[in-house]
Amino acid sequence: MDDLRIKYIDAIAAAADEAALEELRLQAVGKKGEVSLKMRELGKMTPEERQVAGPALNALKNEINSALAAKKVALADAALDARLATEWLDVTLPARNRRVGTIHPISQVTEEVTAIFADMGFAVAEGPQIETDWYNFDALNIPGHHPARAEMDTFYTHRAEGDERPPHVLRTHTSPVQIRSMEKTGAPIRIICPGRVYRADYDQTHTPMFHQVEGLAIGKDISMANLKWVLEEFFSAFFGTEVKTRFRASHFPFTEPSAEVDIQCSWEGGTVKVGEGDDWLEVLGSGMVHPKVLEAGGIDPNEYQGFAFGIGIDRLAMLKYGIPDLRAFFDSDLRWLRHYGFASLDQPTLHGGLTR
Repeated sequence: MDDLRIKYIDAIAAAADEAALEELRLQAVGKKGEVSLKMRELGKMTPEERQVAGPALNALKNEINSALAAKKVALADAALDARLATEWLDVTLPARNRRVGTIHPISQVTEEVTAIFADMGFAVAEGPQIETDWYNFDALNIPGHHPARAEMDTFYTHRAEGDERPPHVLRTHTSPVQIRSMEKTGAPIRIICPGRVYRADYDQTHTPMFHQVEGLAIGKDISMANLKWVLEEFFSAFFGTEVKTRFRASHFPFTEPSAEVDIQCSWEGGTVKVGEGDDWLEVLGSGMVHPKVLEAGGIDPNEYQGFAFGIGIDRLAMLKYGIPDLRAFFDSDLRWLRHYGFASLDQPTLHGGLTR
């Protein structure tokens, strides 16, 4: 056994690689290895001889296995050291340029609008995009014969046969959020409601899904003068220049009196410039909230009054950033998005500026 120990311990220490080490393992402790064959001879020995030879053979086998394991680790460490010596990376080199995504103009303008109105004390309210017929039409004083309730203009959901309930709709404006907010918080209230809306229309300036932001302010002494001030402050902050507005009498079921709002602009070479010139561009509808709408929201119209307005976020983006076609907003064209998109750090703040 001493001869076997010296033979294999020395051979293991001198092994140059893992293949040679495996060969030694098979020769020593494999099924037909020398130590294994010696252990098979234990059965031929007397009990007294077995008591002496058995522990000695087990100790020899354990010593060889330990030497094999230690040498295997040493060979692996040596291989790693050799690899590290030949394979290295200069971590001070600049990284490879990687194309990064951009923020969609709709998301950017929504953040800009939110920042401006938040500075004026407006909170942000949200609601479901699938609305009941009552919230989308009835609560907003839109009668059953109104053209907006026709299937050619509104997307209605399907009802099972025999279900006589009015079908739900994909909301045609964010005004239902105003009703839900009035029900939830009561008056006074000052909110904006940005979000997706849906109408059956598709051309250069209309898409079946687009984005709106509506504003609502209700109190005991709110007037049209407050509405005009809020809108002019918003447009001036959004476009980065003083913008004048012009109110024209109109009619909306949910406001009385109602007004369409134009902003001052000029046209040069087919391009519109906001805040200068002698022309006017219609941008939104507004007015004083109709008493029936206040009642639907659970607010006493004899005690409170307020204004509301609604404007398309997509249209604001087109005006500010010179985007000619609304349909391109939803084409998923990465070339378009890389051109009109914003870097992730271009987040709007009032102190940092709202323009590119």
